[in-house]
Amino acid sequence: MKKSLIKNYAKLIVRKGVNVQPNQNVIIICDLDQIEFTHYLVEECYKCKAKSVEVRWKDQTIEKLNYKYQTVESLAHYPEHKLKEQEYIVKTNPCMINILSADPDGLKGVDHKKMARVRQIIYPILKPYNDERENKYQWVIAGVPSAKWAKKVFPHLSKSKAVEALWEAILKTSRADGLDPIKAWDEHNTKLKEKMDYLNSLNLDSLHYTNSLGTDFTVGLLEDVLWEAGAEKTLGTNIIYNPNIPSEECFTSPDKNRMDGVVYSSKPLSYQNQLIENFHLVFKQGKVVEVHAEKNEELLKQMISMDEGASHLGEVALVPFDSPINNTGILFYNTLYDENASCHLALGVGFTNLVKDYEKYTLDQLFEKGINNSMIHVDFMIGTKDLNIVGKTKNGEEIAIFKDGNWAF
Repeated sequence: MKKSLIKNYAKLIVRKGVNVQPNQNVIIICDLDQIEFTHYLVEECYKCKAKSVEVRWKDQTIEKLNYKYQTVESLAHYPEHKLKEQEYIVKTNPCMINILSADPDGLKGVDHKKMARVRQIIYPILKPYNDERENKYQWVIAGVPSAKWAKKVFPHLSKSKAVEALWEAILKTSRADGLDPIKAWDEHNTKLKEKMDYLNSLNLDSLHYTNSLGTDFTVGLLEDVLWEAGAEKTLGTNIIYNPNIPSEECFTSPDKNRMDGVVYSSKPLSYQNQLIENFHLVFKQGKVVEVHAEKNEELLKQMISMDEGASHLGEVALVPFDSPINNTGILFYNTLYDENASCHLALGVGFTNLVKDYEKYTLDQLFEKGINNSMIHVDFMIGTKDLNIVGKTKNGEEIAIFKDGNWAF
């Protein structure tokens, strides 16, 4: 892959994704096998006049060993110096860049109940700090190929050719394969906004999903909650940033208590670096009451029992089946990419910043309006080439939103 394209991709992540401003602190989270790309990110941050750039390295092998040999108590222990660090992060509000390159099967064999228990213990410790930063900082998630991820996606290719192929797919779907990725993203955001504005004009009360997989599902929408797409804005500082690269979705947070019917997955779900495949969920009055999966059903059950909100939806997202990601014909085994290939839903916490005039309310008040609250937010794909979605307005009018997998307008 040409180094110039890779450097332009790093520039896109820093300038259009997280949108680093002068004198801001930046934290980059990435795997050990992405040293060279991380160098490009760090330099680009400093070119944007960042005050400081800190890199936090991850490694799946070490993570797996930690879960194998440490106790739950040891893994969940949060020492005083880490709490001081959280206080510092709240005070300085650094930009966060999260680079994904992990092996989709990298944590296979790890005790998922142990992982869940550790997370349940740590979550209430970190929640006050996370709540304090909610909607106030810039962040972005983007992918970079690793050899193991590439071989999972392209098992028939050699390691080097698989990495090259995954680079090509990532750059193409991220609109970073041309001469000016930033301009391409500006044009893309304009088109997404047109769809978003139309959805917001409809005053929808519910959406009804059907397809040949067996999905027959109705989700209720909240009156004071908007649709969003593409770029977002920080609270207070009003900095525009793009949290997901790539992104093809128009999304909203539904009424957590108004979901009924059955919905079938259309792609495998990567959760805790393990794959849940061929599953469906049954909802009644907003809550998952039944789950079935051909692979990792117990992991799916564990996920929806993490807390009370884990069995409710926090997001509904509309993505045409004829999307650039889906048109590659590639299953990425990575939620960031696969969720942007077609329509998806998310179990767990919703988006409080989608409530009209959300800055006037406390977080508790926003959740009281019907936005779901949870320690998880897990997207799963439901879009198919024959998915139909019919919206019903507040006055009972039915409007076709999706027909045969794509926008009906």
